Amino acid sequence: MINYDYSFKVLLIGDSGVGKSSLLLSFISNCHPFSQDLSPTIGVDFKIKLLTTAGKTLKLTIWDTAGQERFGTLTSSYYRGAHGIILVYDVTRRETFTNLSNTWTKELQRYSTDPDCVKILVGNKVDRDSERAVSREEGIALAREHKCLFFECSAKTQANVKQCFKELTVKIMEVPSLLEKGSMPVKNQISKRKQVYEAHRKDSCCS
Repeated sequence: MINYDYSFKVLLIGDSGVGKSSLLLSFISNCHPFSQDLSPTIGVDFKIKLLTTAGKTLKLTIWDTAGQERFGTLTSSYYRGAHGIILVYDVTRRETFTNLSNTWTKELQRYSTDPDCVKILVGNKVDRDSERAVSREEGIALAREHKCLFFECSAKTQANVKQCFKELTVKIMEVPSLLEKGSMPVKNQISKRKQVYEAHRKDSCCS
């Protein structure tokens, strides 16, 4: 059993095809995501990543949601309890940027259960800068409007991918309420171990 100090839930949201799964794979496996056949996410998928930040071992459970509108009712339950949320758009497709304001931020406000949740806005596919349809300045402005961190990344070249997730975890750890909630799974795990130990000790004494 792997020990960790905190457990955080992170959610990836945004339109289908913006590269959420590719960003996640790039971060999780440290490999070139386009060397693998990535099928569109149906419903939700999740990956677990252990990393060390500020001397603490963190367990990140990262949920990759389907961008298709027809899965909206399915993904709504996954907002609950999220410590961090990454909103992703494709810098070469303006509609994916517009939909963040028209759909995704509204859904986030409706379903997110924690006002302290750390949000980060990510413009993906900057490796295709010649096809850019959304400027960096526009991304920064939207991030400020919704009080988000901001990064531009490329899942293809892995540019800024690690930095994006690392900055998110650093910011989560700076919020006392999120830190406390992140420690609860660990405390529960320790409590269960103590119960098992005490039960075993009592059985040994009575035998």
